[in-house]
Amino acid sequence: MKKLNKKLLGFSASLMMMGAATLSQAETVKIALAGPVTGPVAQYGDMQMIGAQMAIAKINEAGGVNGKQLEGIIYDDACDPKQAVQVANKIVNDGVSFVVGHLCSSSTQPASDIYEDEGIMMVTAASTSPDITARGYKMVFRTIGLDSHQGPTAGNYIADKVKPSKMAIIHDKQQYGEGIASAVKKTVESKGVNVVMYEGVTAGDKDFSSLIAKMQKEGVDFVYYGGYHPELGLILRQSAEKKFNAKFMGPEGVGNKDLSAIAGPASEQLLVTLPPSFDQRPENADLVEAFKAKNQDASGAFVLTAYSAVQVMTDAMKKTNSTDTEKMQKAMREMTFKTPTGDIQFDEKGDLKSFDFVVYQWHADGSKTLAK
Repeated sequence: MKKLNKKLLGFSASLMMMGAATLSQAETVKIALAGPVTGPVAQYGDMQMIGAQMAIAKINEAGGVNGKQLEGIIYDDACDPKQAVQVANKIVNDGVSFVVGHLCSSSTQPASDIYEDEGIMMVTAASTSPDITARGYKMVFRTIGLDSHQGPTAGNYIADKVKPSKMAIIHDKQQYGEGIASAVKKTVESKGVNVVMYEGVTAGDKDFSSLIAKMQKEGVDFVYYGGYHPELGLILRQSAEKKFNAKFMGPEGVGNKDLSAIAGPASEQLLVTLPPSFDQRPENADLVEAFKAKNQDASGAFVLTAYSAVQVMTDAMKKTNSTDTEKMQKAMREMTFKTPTGDIQFDEKGDLKSFDFVVYQWHADGSKTLAK
């Protein structure tokens, strides 16, 4: 009997330890922050991370969610599709049910396949490819607009305001870059713009002299680039060096101060489509000051969309009084969320019902002003 009691006591102690471990794991609601911490577009990952982390801090200061605190865990996918799949599998293995990310569309799409299968909720604050939400997934949402909206915004501005004689459209052959370039091409050609070149370059290339020479030969006076800032920065700088004086435009993937660091004076007057300057809204003044107090910049394209990504998930947790992603995804399609990026609603695909991109002029000091 004594031996049995000892066994029972040992078993009870084990149960208590397991219970304590389970309680410890349940003390926080974990949110994966997935995006590029390293790699050529890590600057955009930083925007996403600081926005999401600020939202987590503010929500925790206000008491958390349903009695629990939030915990953000950073995962680096380097904006590489293969690494994104590895990250997604690690998130599954780590038992995390919520993801803010990924950032690059080419990484977000394969990762979202895994999250959908595993019932993990993903809200991307930066991926704009329509393909991501075109598959009828329940667990995929975004707090930014689509390239199918951004492309026409750029294309209409080019056709109506710039009115180029000979236009070149260049892209980086990736899902995001080629997708937005294609949307621009469709819009400008529908309005009679003469597109004399539509070509791809390879992400990571450093020498664009042959491309520039070809555009000079074709007499191109306006260039749209679909892709990210590292390549466009070099194209701008090398174009200036070769006295190729066409005007350039790009999407939100180029709207980064590091573009000016690469291109220098050649980045002056670049046209960029970006989300509205949410940091300039009067209702966000206190929040912007909170970023400044941490020496952080709230003006980045994905900072406040990432804040909103955390907020919509946690508001759905409160609404459903649970962390059940199945219940939450249903609620999110019915709710209106008051966020720093405005009052937002989701459609059945998980896209925003309304989101406007804005055309800005970029300046060599890394600032921007509304394009006229």
